[in-house]
Amino acid sequence: MTGAVVRPAPAKVNLALHVTGRRADGYHLIESLVVFTRFGDRVTATEAAADSFEITGRYAADLPLDTGNLALKARDALRAHAGAGRCPPVAITLEKNLPIASGVGGGSSDAAATLKALAALWGLDVGAQQLARIALPLGADLPMCLAATPLLARGIGEDIEPLRGFPQLGLVLVNPGVPVATADVFRTLASRENPPLAPLPPRVDFHSLRHWLESSRNDLEAPARSIQPVIGEAIRALDRAGSGFSRMSGSGATCFGLFETGNVAKRAAAAIRERNPGWFVAATRSMASEDGLNGQD
Repeated sequence: MTGAVVRPAPAKVNLALHVTGRRADGYHLIESLVVFTRFGDRVTATEAAADSFEITGRYAADLPLDTGNLALKARDALRAHAGAGRCPPVAITLEKNLPIASGVGGGSSDAAATLKALAALWGLDVGAQQLARIALPLGADLPMCLAATPLLARGIGEDIEPLRGFPQLGLVLVNPGVPVATADVFRTLASRENPPLAPLPPRVDFHSLRHWLESSRNDLEAPARSIQPVIGEAIRALDRAGSGFSRMSGSGATCFGLFETGNVAKRAAAAIRERNPGWFVAATRSMASEDGLNGQD
């Protein structure tokens, strides 16, 4: 074992999310284009005499410290898989920078980062596919959060297809300070049988992606906005700040704006923050696929 391991827990952004059906067990079927950002939470795992868990950061007070927290569920699931003898006590610190119940996969990303950090700290020989199998019972978003690369997600979210040649994107994330329960959004959904995503363009860049996004949807946006109309204000704020394309991510209430460069995104975020000082606003970049283009500012 090493002394301490730190792993990022990036925000997950659903650039498009189509609800295409519903299984007999009640789970909704989706198709989603997903990217992960350089902004997010962070998990630190350290050798300890006894298990402990601490949450720091802007949104620390909004999360439970008990085993209801997904990070601790991840710890317990990995320990159950590998055996307690190979998984001695550990101190876990979660730096919580993402809003709670905000549609950017914060809890799932925290759990995925915890699994990665503990596998490294404990020296476990678990590959990516095995880790995904351990993670799936914790939530359908876990496998994609473990991948943390541009991808298409299908099924209930567990069937993932990493994308080749996907570039880095300049993004601004905006949350008007309201949580939205995913179950409430799905309950309000008018149609559960919607057309799937269209094929992506052969070469993805800012302009081709923006054009493609205009023909896509987030089927959860309308029901979320009916629950929290302020989501519409967040989208309008992004538009006013010069976003090339604005939409809600996941089940909300976080919205994203697409910008041609990271520097343009920073200026837009500063303008939105000045007009709405109580909102969560973050300028960031998405992570390119391994063979994608990092882009230039």
